[in-house]
Amino acid sequence: MSVPGSKPEFTPGRHSMNSAFRIPHSAFRTPHWGEGSLPNQFDVIILGGGPAGYVAAIRSAQLGMSTAVIEKEKLGGVCVNIGCIPTKALLHSAYVASLLRESKEFGVDVGAVKTDYGVAMQRSRRVSDQNSKGVEFLMKKNKITVVKGSGTLQLGRKVKVASDVYEAKKAVVIATGSRVKGLPQIGLDINKTTVISSDEALFLEQAPPSLAVVGAGAVGMEFADIFHAFGSKLTLIEVLPRILPLEDAEASDALAKSYKKRGIEVLAGAKVTKASVGKDKVVLDVEAAGAKQKVEAAVVLMAAGRAVNTEDIGLKECGIQLTDRGYIKVDQSLQTSAPGYFAVGDVAGPPMLAHKGMREGVNVVELVAGKKPHPLKYDNVPSVTYCHPEVASIGLTEEQCKQRKLDYVVGRFPFSANGRARGSGETEGFVKIIREKRYGEILGAHIVGAHASELIHELTVARENEYTVEEVELAIHAHPTMSEAVAQAALDSLGRVVDM
Repeated sequence: MSVPGSKPEFTPGRHSMNSAFRIPHSAFRTPHWGEGSLPNQFDVIILGGGPAGYVAAIRSAQLGMSTAVIEKEKLGGVCVNIGCIPTKALLHSAYVASLLRESKEFGVDVGAVKTDYGVAMQRSRRVSDQNSKGVEFLMKKNKITVVKGSGTLQLGRKVKVASDVYEAKKAVVIATGSRVKGLPQIGLDINKTTVISSDEALFLEQAPPSLAVVGAGAVGMEFADIFHAFGSKLTLIEVLPRILPLEDAEASDALAKSYKKRGIEVLAGAKVTKASVGKDKVVLDVEAAGAKQKVEAAVVLMAAGRAVNTEDIGLKECGIQLTDRGYIKVDQSLQTSAPGYFAVGDVAGPPMLAHKGMREGVNVVELVAGKKPHPLKYDNVPSVTYCHPEVASIGLTEEQCKQRKLDYVVGRFPFSANGRARGSGETEGFVKIIREKRYGEILGAHIVGAHASELIHELTVARENEYTVEEVELAIHAHPTMSEAVAQAALDSLGRVVDM
């Protein structure tokens, strides 16, 4: 699960890394760790050991800088421990369950399929633990100091943990991430029993008989997929007009149809106005399409966004400002309003995705080391929802193209017309490419279907290197493969589709 957040309107230069680095180079002329440094003194201190933080730490160490990571929980952060990694393990269990239910069609009769969420959960925990231990190994391998505890920023590039104070000679990198949130104003605050978040969902011993998921972004869609496969009666509730509201409308519509076909109730444009929370059930008052209805479920899963972790870490004391939306305010180099303090990952603003935070962490420490990293293009960060079928995208949606009054052409190719997809029985979905009409620039791409999370990167690379749709199609795609649909969508945008 990629952590969800807004898909921002790209503003040229907002975060571009090719602007001048704001800290004087004289600030970097300090002795390396072991050459006159104090025991609690490092070149770089990173507050937070999640994806943005631990990747920044590894790159910092690779560049020869003494590095410390301060983390109060297990290394790997939300993504490794209670997010991306265990969720993907559960999604694969859900996929296996669904595949077995259809196996007779493929000539394999396994009889009645029995599922056990507790067993799947335990497997997901093992996968998560392996990844967390992997991060620990990388810390040791790269001689990175790991400090266990809660850190508080102090003036002078210092961080206090309990009674100890650690000083950074070059930079402090804030990577404290985000957390789940409820809706206490309508009585839907997380109580960890009948009202849960994704955190609690990952540790349930069994799937609830019925589940209402409030929020149909990436997190909500993934957990709806998981629990439906394990036998829960599902209701999805989204306040915005459609599910996956940040994705292209065609992609959202295709996934909504897929979920409804499986028996999942989808309520979009629906507002929860009241919640009655009991010991063994929750009753929600919901308004949708001008009508009122009650939704009753054994458990409600809150998936309506995340809150960034900026409280009680000393931001105000260090003169570090926040934006109107509560993120840490950063400049084009991801430096905060206090010189020598940087912010990366979720706290630095959307999109709140692990891979975006990882690249930010790398870029910041490379800048601190005096290098010139490749600019991070915020309009070319892929977005993926790992449900079945998967949804992946890059660049602009068609609606955004219309809003910007761009002259564009759309090319589409359905997986139902793809030989490999037919052979594997995975014919749901399509590839959609939006190109600029005159020069063929790829403005955006949207994929719904099996392996969309892998296929999207062909178009990510294309956009990063400013390839046109002609150049994508010129690359010979092996036959039969799912990726042929990408080439055919490119051809369709040129009016030359072959395999339809």
